[in-house]
Amino acid sequence: MTIVTGAPEPQTSRAELPSKESTHSYWHRDPSRILLNHHTTPNLPASADVIVVGSGICGAFATRTLVAGGKNVVMFEAREACWGATGRNGGHCQPGVWSSEEEVARFELATFDLIKEMVEAHDIPCDLKVVGGVHAIYSKDMLQAAEKQIVRLQKYPDLKDKAVLITDKEELRKRHVPEALGAIYQPNAAKVWPYKLVAWVLETLLAENENESAKEGRGKFNLQTNTPVTSLSRKEDVWVAHTDRGEVSAPEILLASNAYTSYLLPGLTGLIVPVRGQVCALEPPEGAVQLPHSYVWTDASDQYLIHRGFDDSQVPGAERQDRSLVLGGERFAVPEGDEGISRDDAINPLISRALHRGLNGAVKLLPAGEPEKEALAANYEWTGIMGYSRDGNPWVGPVLGSFLDETDTGGKMSGDAAKGLWMSAGFTGHGMPVAPRCGIAVAEMILQKKDGDVKVPAGWIPSRERVGRASVMELPRTMEDMINSLPLVE
Repeated sequence: MTIVTGAPEPQTSRAELPSKESTHSYWHRDPSRILLNHHTTPNLPASADVIVVGSGICGAFATRTLVAGGKNVVMFEAREACWGATGRNGGHCQPGVWSSEEEVARFELATFDLIKEMVEAHDIPCDLKVVGGVHAIYSKDMLQAAEKQIVRLQKYPDLKDKAVLITDKEELRKRHVPEALGAIYQPNAAKVWPYKLVAWVLETLLAENENESAKEGRGKFNLQTNTPVTSLSRKEDVWVAHTDRGEVSAPEILLASNAYTSYLLPGLTGLIVPVRGQVCALEPPEGAVQLPHSYVWTDASDQYLIHRGFDDSQVPGAERQDRSLVLGGERFAVPEGDEGISRDDAINPLISRALHRGLNGAVKLLPAGEPEKEALAANYEWTGIMGYSRDGNPWVGPVLGSFLDETDTGGKMSGDAAKGLWMSAGFTGHGMPVAPRCGIAVAEMILQKKDGDVKVPAGWIPSRERVGRASVMELPRTMEDMINSLPLVE
């Protein structure tokens, strides 16, 4: 692993291509032998019905929908399959209910149900376990804000039981957050091995290329890993994706490239900002109990935690069974919070130190009466690049013409300039309960399904008006910012 030392890294709002080298993610320690360095065809095809750029959870679910709809899809990935944010996250899948507008909460709950039902129906080996999520609160201001949000939810019969506020000290102790002033508990929260979920989707699509019984009405899937798309161009009525291995043309291109989208769409610079997150797999102290839930801290540390158990998948040949505490966050331990960084080939030692010490006083790991360890050792530490949306919402739908040109800040270029170009990006570190159905939704737009199964909230569709509003917004950086970003309460 590389450790950042010396002067801070240069920061830029526009994304670079993914770095060729990357820190070793805990989730990549048992990679798919089918997907590693996969080229479905040795040479690039000349054309496709749809090109998908990006092989994370959004691109995978979009491609699954497109192929089922009869489209021949070429998927480009700059590195190995699922080597970006989905393969580098904290292993959570938890809808934001108490902290979201009702329309968004329902969208995320439906995504959670989709994933859970899909895993159960196909017996996908991705360690998905519903554990319930604890959002620990240590500030009086945040506790007051949380109380108002829980009252707000009571207006909605389908949401009011999806989040509860706990202030009873004994109940907080049972939830392993005895020092908290309160906690919000959301029953719909799971831990998951995200890479294995996406790998199953991609492997299944590849297998169906050869399955005669599955071919009727289906398209073909062509995966090209380690093939970054370096630029896009328009040629008559098709788009052309340029790579170092050649070019492929298609009438439709979907950018499922999240944090890296502004590399290909310079006009998105500043609207989707690359932000480097850092995660580690900590070794539990001897005698540690098994934590029953996933955890999120509602302070500026922005920490999030799952506890892997003996009943989770173990890697063959490992020296010992794994019970890692997968902890991420603490990016504001450094100035600027690692915003504007596109490279995930290094870890920051200041954030590393904060994460190693982050659980002391935050969660009770050892039996009652035993003092907690001041710091824990890490078996894995890695970084990943998140795509933070300036207005906090994903960008899902047709690409605006203005996104093609960084100098067109007024949005003067015609939307027709980008006809056939689509995007689904800007998940702001919260992609697991959002991105899969965003991928499905944009795929249904491409398939021209007017009455598609999935509709995203109207505020997520790109528009000139939205660009104008988002351009003057700031990313949340403090607890006060986080409180102000909560839904308004009448």
